[in-house]
Amino acid sequence: MVACPLDEVTAWFRGRRVFPSGQGVDERPGTGFDAVALNSLRSAASPSVPTAAPVEPTGTVRARPHRIIAVGGGKGGIGKSLVSSNLGVALAARGQRVLLVDADLGGANLHTCLGVGQPTATLSDFLLRPKSRLEDVIVPTGVPNLSLIAGALDVLDAANIKYAHKQRLLRSLQTQSVDYLILDLGAGSSFNTLDFFIIADHGVLVLLPEPTSVENAYRFVKAAFFRRLQQVESEYGIERLVERALSTREGASRTPLEIVQHVRQTSPTLAAKLEKELAAFRVKLVLNQARTDADVKVNAAVVAAWKKFFGLEMDDFGAIRYDDEAWRAVRKRRPIVLDKPDSPSALGIQSIADRLLALDGVTSP
Repeated sequence: MVACPLDEVTAWFRGRRVFPSGQGVDERPGTGFDAVALNSLRSAASPSVPTAAPVEPTGTVRARPHRIIAVGGGKGGIGKSLVSSNLGVALAARGQRVLLVDADLGGANLHTCLGVGQPTATLSDFLLRPKSRLEDVIVPTGVPNLSLIAGALDVLDAANIKYAHKQRLLRSLQTQSVDYLILDLGAGSSFNTLDFFIIADHGVLVLLPEPTSVENAYRFVKAAFFRRLQQVESEYGIERLVERALSTREGASRTPLEIVQHVRQTSPTLAAKLEKELAAFRVKLVLNQARTDADVKVNAAVVAAWKKFFGLEMDDFGAIRYDDEAWRAVRKRRPIVLDKPDSPSALGIQSIADRLLALDGVTSP
């Protein structure tokens, strides 16, 4: 029997109790953001970010970088919107100009996480062309340095946008003049979702310490990897290899090393270029709702399995601890980093923000 990375990762859960997520929302109006909360978050931000950070293979250090962060995961209900919204607030509090984009085309709710009222302009207006420029659908959030593009609302086929519309949106997103563009992606591994994930400089993969979440996260990142290969397959002559990898059963897929070796047989120069291309696919793993120290170790298991079976690096970006303040903040429609900046969840998200800044060579003001 062929070994499978999922078998190794899910072994962590044998004999362990799995807890439900227990987070939900209600429809009470948000309370807005007060100056005390914002000042508290700014003071909580470190004067300088830690120097210990993962090495980005193809990253370049810039004083005020333009970076795209895509927050994805294999299934719904794992906290992607919570991570996206609070990461945006944390980066904005550290002096970065941030634009949050609700790219969950079929289930937009990022504005609710931020306590923003029903937006008057959304992605629907841009995609269907009542608004010709993406800048025309940007709305303020009440948080300095942080703006929002709300997702498509009340459009039945919003999740199934046409290819031309998607390409127009992708091009427009990549031209925004902000320090960080954060894409909050929908659940699943549709081509639309994967295409948003792979344009990012930092692909953040969120998962829960539960077997179902780990399985879906693995399948998501594997699908994203091969979707990336599909975009360059004609350049390297690997169309048939990619097709076979996508059509074979779990565990029998071609590995990146095998694909590179195939290309090297005809062109060592192209093989070296492909190796660089593959190395740039380096996902940042974030564990949400970690209740125990054993939960935190799930990240290391996923990273090790990805390295063992795919030969690629994946960065462990830490865990967000479960605490009751998180779901209370969601019900109040307030980001946890503003509502309770010293809570375990908020501190975990702030640590992720600091690591991203360190990776990009940015020092907080």
